[in-house]
Amino acid sequence: MESSEVEKLLNEIGQLLARDIEYPLDETLLYAELDYGMVSPSIFKDLGNQILYRSPDLGALGDALLDLWEEQPEGRRWAEMEYLIKDGKFDAVFVYPDEIDPDDDPMDRRTRIVRRYFGDKPIIYPQPGEE
Repeated sequence: MESSEVEKLLNEIGQLLARDIEYPLDETLLYAELDYGMVSPSIFKDLGNQILYRSPDLGALGDALLDLWEEQPEGRRWAEMEYLIKDGKFDAVFVYPDEIDPDDDPMDRRTRIVRRYFGDKPIIYPQPGEE
């Protein structure tokens, strides 16, 4: 999957995540689900004793994710991406449709993925209007 365009888009995603200056960039997980006409990113930050959900900027981040997804040949596009920033570096894991249990509840799956990276800490979702 590596190409200069893919690398450029992965770096752009990291730069977009760095715009959240309220919380440190390190220990940030972007979990994104994509399909035709659908981009659903979720951002989580490990704050030590808890994990904080941050609302994504669907404009620029959504566009970058969709551009990255469309870089892959049709029929070989991934369905989910796990993008972790840790120790000043990022690692991206791509999950393909055949690797996902169709009976798996998407919210339960997302929670399990966050816990795999950050452990069994409470996940704090801000109240409407707080972010």
